[in-house]
Amino acid sequence: MTGAAQTGVPGDLAGHPRTPDTDTAVLVVDDLVVEHRDRSTGTVLRAVDHVSLRIGAGESVAVVGESGSGKTTLAMAATGLGTRGDGAIRLLGHQLSSISRARLRRLRPEAQVVFQDPHGSLDPRQSVRSGLRELRRLQPERTSWISDTELLDRVRLAPQILDRYPHQLSGGQAQRVCIARALLMRPRLIVADEPTSGLDVSVQADVLTLLAQIRQSTGAALLMISHDLAVVRSVCDAVYVMYQGRVVESGPCEAVFATPRNDYTRELLAAMPGARWRSRR
Repeated sequence: MTGAAQTGVPGDLAGHPRTPDTDTAVLVVDDLVVEHRDRSTGTVLRAVDHVSLRIGAGESVAVVGESGSGKTTLAMAATGLGTRGDGAIRLLGHQLSSISRARLRRLRPEAQVVFQDPHGSLDPRQSVRSGLRELRRLQPERTSWISDTELLDRVRLAPQILDRYPHQLSGGQAQRVCIARALLMRPRLIVADEPTSGLDVSVQADVLTLLAQIRQSTGAALLMISHDLAVVRSVCDAVYVMYQGRVVESGPCEAVFATPRNDYTRELLAAMPGARWRSRR
């Protein structure tokens, strides 16, 4: 896998290919705490509890855990889309606590999020073509590098998809449209929040392969949010395991899979098809 001709995704997004630089962090989270208050009871829930992580340029990192573990809250805070709370977040070299809202808006094209529900991410009143046209109007300099038909080809969609509306797309087609929209922005960081949840197994594999190829071709970093360790293993280099708002284990994927140190990690691994580990709890 050495270039766009072999992978079907762009190797040269802005006239020059990007070379991953793992010495440069695109995202650094340091001792982050995020709390939510239940308005009806006044109870405070600590959704993220003193979490730190780092993603270098070109790296692929996963945050895994069961529903309610805090992984999506962490991702939204880290990209400036959710409550940040205490701690420090440096996104693309900028401390989120010290930049203006206008500057944060200018950063967002470089940190794109692919959400779990693709149909919920697309305007039902817009065709695929109209949605892309709106992005091009808002970000003309960032989006002029490729035509609509070429963009869809990069995510393995036929040109006739351009004239379809979200309700006319399958789940897999809609998710690939969302990936195409993110790719159009030439991001330095892609956050994929449960991007294959609800898709058929064969479609899941296609979406994961596409994300991996985009990362390798463009040099964009990938933050994958998932509850599925099998998904993580196929795409990511490193993993952070979250449980009740805390990171209970982290490290290179192969090391965590081979010798998990935490009982909760062992439980997640034991739930995988063909798993060798069994829970010790």
